[in-house]
Amino acid sequence: MKFGKFYLKTQLLALVLAGISMSVSAAQDSFTQFVNPYIGTGGHGHVFLGANVPFGAVQLGPTQITRGWDWCSGYHYSDSLIIGFGHMHLSGTGIGDLGDIAFLPTFDAKTYTERFSHDAEYVRPGYYTVRLADSKILVELTATQRAGMHRYTYPLSSKQPLLKLNLKQGIGWDKMTKCQLTQENPTTVSGYRLSEGWAKDQRVYFVAEFSRAVKLQEMQADSVGVFSFDDATKPLLVRVGISAVSVDNAKANLRAEIKDWNFDRVAQEADAAWNDELGKIKVETPNLDDKTIFYTGLYHTMTAPSVFSDVNGQYRGSDGKIYQGDFVNYTTLSLWDTYRAAHPLMTIIHPEKQRDIAQTFLHIFQQQGKLPVWHLVGNETDCMVGNPGIPVLADIVLKGFDVDKKAAYQAMRTSALLDERSLDNLKKFGYIPWNRDSTFETVAKGLEYALADACVAKVAKLLGEKKDYQYFFNRSKSYKYYFDKKTGFMRGVDNGKFREPFNPFHSSHRNDDYTEGNAWQYTWLVPHDVPGLIKLFGGKRPFVTKLDSLFTISGDLGENASPDISGLIGQYAHGNEPSHHILYMYNYVGQHDKTAEKVREVLKTMYHNDFDGLSGNEDVGQMSAWYILSSLGIYQVEPAGGRYMFGSPLFDKAVVNVGKGKTFTIIAHNNSAKNVYVHQIKLNGRPYKKLYIDYKDIVSGGTLEFFMTDKRP
Repeated sequence: MKFGKFYLKTQLLALVLAGISMSVSAAQDSFTQFVNPYIGTGGHGHVFLGANVPFGAVQLGPTQITRGWDWCSGYHYSDSLIIGFGHMHLSGTGIGDLGDIAFLPTFDAKTYTERFSHDAEYVRPGYYTVRLADSKILVELTATQRAGMHRYTYPLSSKQPLLKLNLKQGIGWDKMTKCQLTQENPTTVSGYRLSEGWAKDQRVYFVAEFSRAVKLQEMQADSVGVFSFDDATKPLLVRVGISAVSVDNAKANLRAEIKDWNFDRVAQEADAAWNDELGKIKVETPNLDDKTIFYTGLYHTMTAPSVFSDVNGQYRGSDGKIYQGDFVNYTTLSLWDTYRAAHPLMTIIHPEKQRDIAQTFLHIFQQQGKLPVWHLVGNETDCMVGNPGIPVLADIVLKGFDVDKKAAYQAMRTSALLDERSLDNLKKFGYIPWNRDSTFETVAKGLEYALADACVAKVAKLLGEKKDYQYFFNRSKSYKYYFDKKTGFMRGVDNGKFREPFNPFHSSHRNDDYTEGNAWQYTWLVPHDVPGLIKLFGGKRPFVTKLDSLFTISGDLGENASPDISGLIGQYAHGNEPSHHILYMYNYVGQHDKTAEKVREVLKTMYHNDFDGLSGNEDVGQMSAWYILSSLGIYQVEPAGGRYMFGSPLFDKAVVNVGKGKTFTIIAHNNSAKNVYVHQIKLNGRPYKKLYIDYKDIVSGGTLEFFMTDKRP
């Protein structure tokens, strides 16, 4: 199924049908018109569908019955049943959670599901609507950062119109442990929902205000309130504020963000908020699909990190205590994924958020004794391997943002010297022996720790911590222990002996030396020291031979392979993050033509304007961030420091707002589907010979020109 021009036309038609006023000229100037929120809602994309604003705490949208891995966001395009419209969702994760505070309009108190058709469903940034198939009720949703707004239009019927508020319902692993629902007056209800799941202790307080009086008709199992109301001739509106702190804070959030009952205005303001953010990059191309994929990808990168503090600055800390912050606190930190491209993208187009991101990290460190690993609604899930918070914080420090560098360094240093998650063995042996560690994934852990250690070393050097610099620099070289020169692969090792039996294709999910991958994919996870990896192979020629073969060789992954190993070109797996930097490694051996060729191939074959438009799950913005940076012609391979390698720009022109009134323009002359190779580069009008550009040159503003050709240099 392709959307293209037909999808855009139906979007504009739906705006009219839904009563959202937007002039033709405004629509033509809009960036949101190029967003197709359905991309990634099918296949293994796991993408959220519904109404939200950039980085908002509220993701208000439909929730379906969890039927397996592909329902992690609560919605999958293949499904036709809705069980409620919840205020919190995840986008692109491999585990399901949230789904909190769910409403379902109905005429039957016993109804727990409603059928729907995509033909009666429409979504654009900040707005979602569907007409339910059985009841014919029209549902419309919009959102602010900390509040959601509903508009329910019931068809005229002799039956009593009802609205169910479900505090038990959740997504995936989520399980409600305690809840409370109180009707404060005829138009207001409030309460809380406590749950456990991926986040072991989630707390959501809420207030819901109705546009007219409602009656709590019954409580079902002490967690589902059934409300009735009179006069179904006009829509029932509901505005809902949420907070992780208290009901009072939920009320304050609602009062601050939705002051009246003007649903259309809130939806228009959400659209305007998205336009402001999407407009930070303006691309020019005659290809409508490419433009749609780009702006949808940019949209997806701004679902998270999500705001996790209230309008008064209060937030729930990692230790469960309530804090008063002078910064915006964030959560939904999928750092193992996002340190690779999503955060390096943020440092370019969202410089105003970097102080708050850094403050969030430092306060999490103070509250739990280490930097975040995978943080969800104030909970450390410890999901995935390595120390992924270190590259993000180091990158912020090294790029010169407003952060206490000494405090940041101590947080990184302390996190790297803990005894948990195999770090004790790393400190003891200099690597993580597979036969002496209590867990699996030792190669993946070791390589991730090595690249994080390189980031600590860079910050130590910046601060003049010479002894620490040498220690972490040496530890960053620990990747060498895992390299088997005979086979040319990174392998599980103990006392110089590699683990047997060995099959470089085979993957056993969470039960071998790798994490969501195999030896073919993990051998390249040395982004911090590519020259050192080249030396391990014995020089450029054997390195290139092995790298070339990655994209052509095939083999059996095994019956227990991780479903994340997807988007394969040979054994290169674009559907999962450990592979994302590999295409750019040819630059380090002077073969930029191969990088350009393969980057353009991935841009055109792994991303589509379709519900099954992603080659793997979105991973909270990382999959799309790779596309955004790579389509611009740049990608940060080294985890921290700001060296962006060149690839093959997809667009004829891109103007990037880098803050402080400056723009960075990227122009690709003579660009086409065939002209994927770069034969000349100019920076600010002068010939440029490097195969990368530094962050400081990007944010200084200026013009980068690529001169494209169909011939290899």
